[in-house]
This record gives sequence, structure tokens and C-alpha cells, in this order.
Amino acid sequence: MKIYRRLILPLVVTVCLVIAKLYFKEDSAAWQGVWAWLPHANTILIISGFTWCLLAFTGILKAIFLKQYDISKEDNLRARKIYTQINILQKIINFILVVLGIGLILISFEPIRKIGVGVFASAGVAGIIIGFSAQKAIGALIAGIQIAFAQPFRLDDAVVVEGEWGWIEEINLTYVVVRIWDQRRLVLPTTYFLENPFQNWTRTSADIIGSVFLYTDYSVPFDALRQQLDQILANTTLWDKKTKVLQVTDAKERTVEIRILVSARNSPTAWDLRVHVREKMIEFLQKSYPEALPRTRIILEGEQKS
Repeated sequence: MKIYRRLILPLVVTVCLVIAKLYFKEDSAAWQGVWAWLPHANTILIISGFTWCLLAFTGILKAIFLKQYDISKEDNLRARKIYTQINILQKIINFILVVLGIGLILISFEPIRKIGVGVFASAGVAGIIIGFSAQKAIGALIAGIQIAFAQPFRLDDAVVVEGEWGWIEEINLTYVVVRIWDQRRLVLPTTYFLENPFQNWTRTSADIIGSVFLYTDYSVPFDALRQQLDQILANTTLWDKKTKVLQVTDAKERTVEIRILVSARNSPTAWDLRVHVREKMIEFLQKSYPEALPRTRIILEGEQKS
């Protein structure tokens, strides 16, 4: 019942305005001076009230529909997809309702109604002029609609944009808000995501593979590192028990590059797991194989005796 309460106030106000309009309809014709404006003001308020009711009704429909989907559960891919589409669809409908409401209010003024006939006759020319002057705004609006249905990303997707890692927090018709990992907010126009490449870490599923790079001396024992990795992962709940790989991916002049791949159930957990594995592996090297840490060798050869 709580979701229906938001409709009570606009509905009561609008019904009262309609009753007042009908009750004073005959008497209002004889009103003079300032009072003569009251019937027209009442009409404007009724139009506003109906618009208010429709906006509240779309909010109720959205709440009822989304109640079936839990975005807080672990496997929430379908829920995030539905949330994204419904949120943008509601914004589009609300935008249309507000525009129609403003249009009806303007038409209720007699002078504007007469001007409107002439404007309608030249609507083609006016439409071209408005199209050129507002092409960026219209482009952003169309981009928002494209994102709602094509869904290159969804609410709460983990993304890397402009070199920043974060989550999609809001998707609006003209802009998108990305919540950065350090609680900053990156606000970008919707057209950005259609014109520029970006990384989506949770496009098809929430689980993700994280990588950890270590640089050690050539004397490091790789089998001991693999055994230590097994022990680290066995003692943490961050690992989802799917992926566990330790490989030597490069051999440089002074060091070897070791890459560790581990998987987690979602991107925040993967970040914590990478940090945990990196820290424990470095501690292991410091305590058990300090000679395997990166080092620079200098060999001094003695002078030959004559």
C-alpha cells in the first residue's frame, strides 16, 4: 500500500479542482476584474494536477514492476537489465507528459492559441531551425534511448571510463553518472558512450578474473610460489574456486615477470582478492626467499697480474 500513497495527494487535489470548476461554472461568467482570471487559473491547475497524477502513476507502475526483481542479490544480471530499461523508459514517458502538460497550458491562453495557428503553418521551417540549434540535446536524448535498448552497460555495471574504474550509478536521458571507487562521481553525456571506447567488466556476468603481476629475480622457485598461492586461496573466502593460474609471462634483463590469475564473484571482490594475493605473495618472498627479490648484480673482476 505504501507505493500507492504517492498518488493520493495529486488525485485529491485534482478532484477538488475539478469539483470547484464544475460548481462555480455558471457563476464564473459574471465575475469581473481580478476574479475573472480565477476560472482560467483553475483550468491551468487542473491540467497541472492531471499531469502530476500521471507522473505519480508511472512511478507506481515502475515500483510494482521492479518489485519482482532483486538487484541486491549476487546474480543480478537480469535484474540490472530490467532496471536500466524501465528507469529510462519512465524518464522518456515523464518527459513526454510534462511537454504535453505545458503545451495544453499554453494552448489554454487565447492569444497564444491564435499565434499557434500561424506557427503551425510554418512548423516545417521552425522545425529545421530548432533541429540545428538543439542537435546536441536531441542527439543526447536519442543516445539515451539507444542505451536503454541496446544496453552496452546497465545499472551497477563495473566499467573503466576515462582511465577511472567505477560503477554505473545513474542512467538518465542526457547524461550518465559513474561512481568512482573512491566515491567521486564522473558525469558524462550519453553520447560519450556511443562515440568512445570503454571497458565493461560485467557485460555478460558479474564474475570476473583478476590479475596480479610480480617481478622477481631469476633464482625464484616457481613450484614454491604455486604451492603458496594454493595455500593463500584456500584460506580466503574472496576466491570463487574457479580460476587459479600462476605463469611466467616474460623474462627481462634483470627480472622475470610472473602473472597470477584468480577469479571472484564480482568486480569489488576481485579487487580485494588481487590486493590480498599480492600482499601475501610478497610477504612469502620476503620471509622465505629474500634472495629472489629483484636485485642488481655487479661483478668486479680483479686486475690481471703482469
